[in-house]
Amino acid sequence: MSNDLINVIKNHNPFEGRFVVTTHNVWGQSFPDVPSLNAHASDAVYEAIEKVRNKQRQVVGITITAERGLGKSHVISRIRHRLQVDGSALFVYMSQCNNLNRITAEFLSTLASSLKQIGSQGVSQWQELATALVNEAYKKNYAPQELIKQFRGNLAKNPKVIEIFRDTILGVKPDIENPDILTAILWTLSPDPAYEVFAIRWLSGHHLPQSKADAMGLANISAKDKEAESFNTVRQILDLISDYKPIVVCFDEMENNTCNELGYTAQQVTAIFAKDLYDKIKRGVLLTCIFPDCWINEIKRLPNAESVVDRIAQKIIDLKHLNSDEVVALVSGWLKDFYQEKGLTPPHAVYPFNEEKLRALGKEKPIVRKVLQWCAENFQPPVKDGETGKIEQKDPVEPVYNQQLAALETTIQDYMEDKATLAQALRLGFTAVIGETIEKVQIEKIEDVKAKAVDKGYIDFKVVGKENGKGVKIGVAVLQDSGGKIVGATLRRLIRYKDFDLTRGCLVRSKQINKGATQAQQCLIQLLSKDLGGEWVLLKSEDIKPLLALHFVMKAREDYELSEQHILDFIRSKRIAIDNYLIREILSDPSGQVPEDAVDEESNQGVVNTPEVSNMEEVSIDIF
Repeated sequence: MSNDLINVIKNHNPFEGRFVVTTHNVWGQSFPDVPSLNAHASDAVYEAIEKVRNKQRQVVGITITAERGLGKSHVISRIRHRLQVDGSALFVYMSQCNNLNRITAEFLSTLASSLKQIGSQGVSQWQELATALVNEAYKKNYAPQELIKQFRGNLAKNPKVIEIFRDTILGVKPDIENPDILTAILWTLSPDPAYEVFAIRWLSGHHLPQSKADAMGLANISAKDKEAESFNTVRQILDLISDYKPIVVCFDEMENNTCNELGYTAQQVTAIFAKDLYDKIKRGVLLTCIFPDCWINEIKRLPNAESVVDRIAQKIIDLKHLNSDEVVALVSGWLKDFYQEKGLTPPHAVYPFNEEKLRALGKEKPIVRKVLQWCAENFQPPVKDGETGKIEQKDPVEPVYNQQLAALETTIQDYMEDKATLAQALRLGFTAVIGETIEKVQIEKIEDVKAKAVDKGYIDFKVVGKENGKGVKIGVAVLQDSGGKIVGATLRRLIRYKDFDLTRGCLVRSKQINKGATQAQQCLIQLLSKDLGGEWVLLKSEDIKPLLALHFVMKAREDYELSEQHILDFIRSKRIAIDNYLIREILSDPSGQVPEDAVDEESNQGVVNTPEVSNMEEVSIDIF
């Protein structure tokens, strides 16, 4: 056996930390797929898409029931990557929900993020949709790349070109209630990444800096109207997509341990929302993944269970345990990709494993995850007589953490507006350093801030400890919103030390605060004053990234069969939290200064400065 093969096996384990499919695998680099595994499930979805495309059906609701680790996320990943190749439908993937009381707003954010992903034409699904709208309105057949290429030239000739496009499209889409949705979709064609980012942020329901909203012709929605407006926006976007292509909406991993204000579980909230979506969507497939016991004990016990089941489960698909042939096919498929990548040829398809052992494993009817986990634990060169051959195993948390860290290299910006996820990642970091003394602060515990309903959700948590023997209680508020009202509302609460039992307030934020937001600026001055001794800690992606990776590991710990304590021990042993800049800066003596490197979203950098045109119809648009 060649030394190259032996060395590669000793130093690279293709299964390590990869037996759980993550959101990154659904969208980006997928795991090796064996199309024959649970082909009945993916084939049912493809068949449903064709029926919708051929107008035999309007909407099809499919529910996949499968226990944890049986391979449902592998099936979803397979479906997504096939649609990316054949372009038969657009794809939306929702995994987890931070706030069950605002699932509509969270779905809108997910919808916007999903359509940001690359589709079948080599551009984002948003850009595919924008191109389809322009082509229909002008009876043309342009590729997205052509429109993107000519966008800047047209905008330079006429700053109101977006309005022309929008109004022409409204002529063929008169049912659109909010023309701003069309405006934002058209802005995704901009070759300037900043405009595309702001357009997608608006489409996801987030507030834009007022100068950017004005420049792009978009109206910001007030925070109090967000949930109600979200469903209207979702419905209108889905209507536009349905005129162009079917849409596949997939709900996966929606289980968690919380309930909404009405006492419904995460799976129940998801099922009810999917039912409402079914009633509103024009053309599409709704795919809901759920554990069998949740299906029986939660969904079927809903007060309106019959109407929910009739819509989301017109077809129920059970995933199957693997047999011996399928175990061999799964393992050989993974190894084929691995050896091809390394430029090596193994002696046989499942090397270094023994096929008989794999077949014996298959007789136990295992789940996909268990097989991959077994492979991760047993991947080593064949052992000669008198040798142990056992490769020293890493801490099982480490490869999972490294996988999440690698995924964030390309996805970190998706989370930089997500207050809940950022705050949860920070909180986990502080939880891991309880008992430590950092920056002269001995951390005793991490607590929720007790507040009345009107004050909840602004201050994310409180760090309780002692500094030089004196009690300290630091309220931490992550604040990435651009809207002056929400910024002012958060800062007003962050300076009310007595009301929320704080000795210090800490704002965690990456962006400047608009100088025109007078009330917010006044509160900021108070926070940073010597009297209150508060702090503004600058949020940077490179500092929050390791904490986000740990947060995602913690969320998926049951899938990886890791305990909370094991993960916390790993964080401590690697000093990931104790040496983290954000953790240390929040605990350090406040500087009382506004960070110099805060992002200026109000800057007009990159804005095309063009003269006003008195009659916009007089300006020709080259592509038309």
